[in-house]
Amino acid sequence: MEIKACVFDIDHTRRELQAHGTPEFPCAAYETLYAAGPEGDICWHWHEDMELWQVLEGEMELRVPGQALLLRAGECAAVNANTLHAGKTGCACRLRALVFHPSLVAGGEDTVFARRYLRPLVACAAFDACALGAQERQAFESAFTALAVGGDGFEFAVREALSRLCLALCRRFVPGGRTNAAPDLDGERLRAMLAFIHENYERPIQLCEIARAANVSARECLRCFQRAIQTPPMQYLLKYRVQRGAEFLRERPGTVAQAAAACGFDSPSNFSKNFRRFYGVSPREYRRQV
Repeated sequence: MEIKACVFDIDHTRRELQAHGTPEFPCAAYETLYAAGPEGDICWHWHEDMELWQVLEGEMELRVPGQALLLRAGECAAVNANTLHAGKTGCACRLRALVFHPSLVAGGEDTVFARRYLRPLVACAAFDACALGAQERQAFESAFTALAVGGDGFEFAVREALSRLCLALCRRFVPGGRTNAAPDLDGERLRAMLAFIHENYERPIQLCEIARAANVSARECLRCFQRAIQTPPMQYLLKYRVQRGAEFLRERPGTVAQAAAACGFDSPSNFSKNFRRFYGVSPREYRRQV
């Protein structure tokens, strides 16, 4: 099968809309070169699929609410289904990803694989993201290679390797099928507050409005952002506006002043100052480069 670069299509709740694979075989593999700086960030998103990463060159920080894993060349990690996650790199990074729906391994809602293993694993509060050990990494590489090479019966090889990996994760996180499905309050609140920011970034936003989106106080909003993504909400808003401004400059005609207004800045000079802070060049220089 063709291995493509990963492209994100995300709704206002940060849920990824892109289908990975097909309904008959819900699994897809990607290999992407991420640049240093804001253009190399993997935006916050979530999906019903499980996701596996392997860094081939450089390094990538995998982030989930309350946790960050720094992956260097050769290292791998797994992200649980329905988990808000993102990536950040300070250098050029080549990353492999394999995304698959748990039903591929479970084989159906009423199977022993779903009841005893996959559902408890997906519901496990202790498993949001983790680094993979040697045997788990080998299973990931086997699945990725089988998917990339294709050929007669490759689906069996992919499913067998992912089954081995899921069993290893079950043994690590839910021995005996036990689970703790306590709600992730920070994750739920963060989704609501990020959704509000992404829907309203074009207009002036105050901290109390962001907090209200999750029915928490302004102080708890600050604490939640700090615990979950180690970034204050207004700083996140600023960076998101700058990134949307860069998107405007890449994809739409118009002046720098129009770009500034479209992404919520009160003046072109303020936009330019913050744009240079994140991208290292002025908006005009950036447009010439792209």
